[in-house]
Amino acid sequence: MNSVSAAKRRLAADLKRERERPRGDTGIIHFDNVSKYYPGGHAGLNQIDLTLAAGEMAFLTGHSGAGKSTLLKLIGLLERPSAGQLRVLTRNLNRLGKRQIPWHRREIGMIFQDNRLLFDRSVFDNVALPLVIQGIGHREIGKRVRAALDKTGLLHKEKAAPVTLSGGEQQRVGIARAVVGRPPLILADEPTGNLDPQLSRDIMRLFDQFNQVGVSVLIASHDIELISTLGKRILVLEEGRLVYDTATEQRDA
Repeated sequence: MNSVSAAKRRLAADLKRERERPRGDTGIIHFDNVSKYYPGGHAGLNQIDLTLAAGEMAFLTGHSGAGKSTLLKLIGLLERPSAGQLRVLTRNLNRLGKRQIPWHRREIGMIFQDNRLLFDRSVFDNVALPLVIQGIGHREIGKRVRAALDKTGLLHKEKAAPVTLSGGEQQRVGIARAVVGRPPLILADEPTGNLDPQLSRDIMRLFDQFNQVGVSVLIASHDIELISTLGKRILVLEEGRLVYDTATEQRDA
């Protein structure tokens, strides 16, 4: 047990040193000429330059296969870039070892279109899972889980089985699970893809509420009609390239 604790302390110290290393203001996410190649030479991403400021909310859009999911996977280190430099939460992900990946992911709330809920556990237990993995105390888990469920409007459903919930409620359980660890960054991959227009707007308003308290948010969505009404930065990918950025357009206007 002591050796395990010592290893955890060493990993935490490594990440702390990486965060505190002096560097320019590169934002909470910074892609510098990043590419991702797959077997056969297919480019999932091609020479991406992109910076998301701390506290910013932005939408990533483009046709199916444009590279939206690939970009999010690189940020969460579900995949590694093939070329270029990628810095997230002040860390150089090119230098992050395998043992440090779980620590990195603890500071990112990741939300998927299919929810990835555990249907043999209650809503409470689904949301509590990241905290249980981290070894958080029982009393603190209860406080954080109920706060997350209250924020997402599901406190009255904490004992329910996920299978009894609507699609919108299941998605909100996924969001509560993603934010229960109080991450500074939220990534969402097509979070409204299976929802009707009204529920989609409700989910987007929920993300906006998290952003208003300082959480950085990056959402991949094909629903350009919806995201264009929200007044946030929009990034457009086409065949792995970043071809449009409303922030650039506004600066050039």
